Amino acid sequence: MAMHFLRLKLVVLSFLVRFYVLEAAIKLPKNISIPAVIVFGDSVVDTGNNNNIETIVKVNFPPYGKDFMGGKPTGRFSDGKVPSDLIAEELGIKELLPAYFDPALQAEDLLTGVNFASGGAGFDPITSNLASVLSLSDQLEMFKDYIKKLEAIIGHEKTSKILSESLYILVAGSNDIINTYFGTPFRKSTYDVSSYNDLLVGYASTFVQELYGLGARRIGVFGLPPLGCLPSQRTLKGGAERKCIDIYNEVSQIFNNKLYDEIESINGRYSMARVTYMDIYTLPLDLIHNPHKYGFGISNMGCCGTGTIEVAFLCKYTCPDVSEYVFWDSFHLTEKAYRILVHQILKKSINTFICGKSLC
Repeated sequence: MAMHFLRLKLVVLSFLVRFYVLEAAIKLPKNISIPAVIVFGDSVVDTGNNNNIETIVKVNFPPYGKDFMGGKPTGRFSDGKVPSDLIAEELGIKELLPAYFDPALQAEDLLTGVNFASGGAGFDPITSNLASVLSLSDQLEMFKDYIKKLEAIIGHEKTSKILSESLYILVAGSNDIINTYFGTPFRKSTYDVSSYNDLLVGYASTFVQELYGLGARRIGVFGLPPLGCLPSQRTLKGGAERKCIDIYNEVSQIFNNKLYDEIESINGRYSMARVTYMDIYTLPLDLIHNPHKYGFGISNMGCCGTGTIEVAFLCKYTCPDVSEYVFWDSFHLTEKAYRILVHQILKKSINTFICGKSLC
């Protein structure tokens, strides 16, 4: 019993030291704290869960991670850190957000948040099944397991406090549109664009409400980026000039509008909910159309390989200077671009997480 108590004290002390050493870039209102960041979703935020499951959707090999600490590939779908890491960093919580399936995960890591995301996942269960990755249902079960582990460390009351004050991030939808809807006949034969987006938003809404039922209150849901301007889609559908695909961008906007409305509805139904729509369409589109404004030189192709189609195992070599590129591969941004995006969306949404529509 005494040893268990000592171990608990050491875990909590480690948490306090790590919490106060890292300086936050995003300032919270007075007397407000966000103790942990908890992330669900796809490859935009996966920090290595796919390393430990049977799937070809992996990036735990060079040149991925070339700009990560020590140039180490960790399963992050970029040259360095990804948004899940950067959100935790911006809030002053910790430098990296560990994957829940990371064999090196420690008890103290649970106190400040973990990552359940899986590259290749989507809101639509078919999407995750096609890629043999962790579906959002799988990720929710992992979260329930996480809650049990947290309660074993700090008890039910403190766990409930952490759950209610933490920031939750949900990122999905791109694989549903590109891979499942436009890439297979499984949904297109039954749904038009609008009704498929309704289906996706319905899945997103159910997931958010299930999180709320488990104790989450501050939940950020990413919209879709301008999918028609991804290097891979420009190559496949953009003609000889590799132009952005207007129809794909329109699908993103339809989804985003429906998602925003559903989030407003959820907030209206649950008085303690602080669910926030996070716009990742507007700024990335500006980065792509006006790269020089943000310190980039190239925005129509990735740094990896030829930059036109390569992603994951197709990525064999890189450009000479990744800092010139908005995109790392044909689907994912570079750490430099992610940093700009994360800072702006957090700065814009942080008060909503804390105070809802009211002024903090």
